[in-house]
Amino acid sequence: MKITICVGSTCHLLGSKKVVDRFKELVEEKNLGDQVSLSGKFCMGKCGEGVCVSIDDTTHIIQADQADEFFEKEILAKL
Repeated sequence: MKITICVGSTCHLLGSKKVVDRFKELVEEKNLGDQVSLSGKFCMGKCGEGVCVSIDDTTHIIQADQADEFFEKEILAKL
């Protein structure tokens, strides 16, 4: 599963670094390194709505404090 997190200016201001850091921790804690690939991308076109997170070809908008819930629901549930 390929997960891309926007690290452009607006998403950065909205907490994308927190999302990246938390996803890294969760991937490591759950030993998912062989199943999940994390990457960053500048501007995914939804500036101002929240942090853009793409799973394979589907883009989601989340708030930084939703990282754990999103990971459980959208990533773990689909592995």
